[in-house]
Amino acid sequence: MPGHDIIVVGASAGGVEALTYLVKNLPSDLNATIFIVLHVPSHGTSVLPRILDRAKTLPSSHGRNGEAIMKGRIYVAPPDYHLLVKFGYISLVKVPRENGHRPAIDPLFRSAAIAYGQRVVAVVLTGVLDDGTAGLKAVKIRGGVAVVQSPEDAMYSGMPRSAIENVDNIDHILHLKDIPSVLVNLANKPIDEKQNPVSREMEIESQLMEA
Repeated sequence: MPGHDIIVVGASAGGVEALTYLVKNLPSDLNATIFIVLHVPSHGTSVLPRILDRAKTLPSSHGRNGEAIMKGRIYVAPPDYHLLVKFGYISLVKVPRENGHRPAIDPLFRSAAIAYGQRVVAVVLTGVLDDGTAGLKAVKIRGGVAVVQSPEDAMYSGMPRSAIENVDNIDHILHLKDIPSVLVNLANKPIDEKQNPVSREMEIESQLMEA
């Protein structure tokens, strides 16, 4: 049986530091794949994969359209594209911004929930406003696990606080230092895949991302 082996992570302001700590404290044999959206300017240059590679744990790169998903890797959303998780591969789409961002966190979380259901762990880290909240709801609807950085521990509390206030039954609200061990435990915990259905709302939102 698979574990919770699809880990999607969203961060905004203060995210480079939080993501660096997270990756640095994960084992090189993590039994999962990690997908990351960090809010970056659409026309900027993202050096996040290079920064995360310095941790010398999991190989990190920008996701490429159509790329097959491999366990034990980190895929980062490139500037100006939404990163979507399909069953077995990555899709990059250049549709309108969501929550004012491209890449945005909600499309990543939502697509992973649709493709992998209970196998998904979604993590909301430091950031402002509310990106990640709607996607976290989708993950919970599909039976996945919701992890949120404690607002008191986050450099910017807006995104974690929005998630906590608007998503029912969050599984873990943690200080950053405690998140890596929880992810490892979840990745190694077998699940009995009984998928909750994809809602009509999620189907419509997914179709809009492919338009």
